[in-house]
Amino acid sequence: MPIGLSFQDTIAVLHLGDDENRFSPEFLDEFDAQLDDATSLGAHALVTVATGKFYSNGLDLDWLAAHGDQTQWYVGRVQALLARMLTLPMPTAAAIGGHSFGAAAMLALAHDFRVMRVDRGYFCFPEVDIRIPFTPGMAALIQAKLTPQAAVAAMTTGRRFGGPQAAAIGIVDATAEEDAVTGTALNILAPLGAKDPGTIGAIKNTMFATAAAALKAVS
Repeated sequence: MPIGLSFQDTIAVLHLGDDENRFSPEFLDEFDAQLDDATSLGAHALVTVATGKFYSNGLDLDWLAAHGDQTQWYVGRVQALLARMLTLPMPTAAAIGGHSFGAAAMLALAHDFRVMRVDRGYFCFPEVDIRIPFTPGMAALIQAKLTPQAAVAAMTTGRRFGGPQAAAIGIVDATAEEDAVTGTALNILAPLGAKDPGTIGAIKNTMFATAAAALKAVS
């Protein structure tokens, strides 16, 4: 299933797919295009969802292995999307119905709110165990969204957090049964109503100025 956009009233629902939904260059381009559409069509808020075992498995390691000479470009491309989500000029929520690993967990954190399935699926930063240090931008994003205690637990242990554990440490805002994850995310956003895009965009750019700048500065 390709990335697709639908609407629940004035809330855009961006569907990431039904497989591992890894961040291939094509995936990133399509994600950006759907964000363009959500904005141009006047969405008041945005929810991202996926179907199946994964919300997303993060970086496309197979593509990276085959295009090692483009690693810097690829990391910059991923981080540009993370920065865009972090400062998107509308309220956002990630409906995490399956596993969310690595860069996908960063994408979820770049949303304003997160809802995770209560009984299955893990939120995990495996970087410490696969010997891939966080870039300054990725670390800045995580630390902008989590308490110091939660950041240490998430970034340095490789721990796989289930829904209740993620909620207890403040990684996600709520948990729900499988068939209610998306609805719960929508219910968080719906009462917020329509925010002025210029104002909420400016607020987010100020709130997350350091993390956004670090994400955009790929050396």
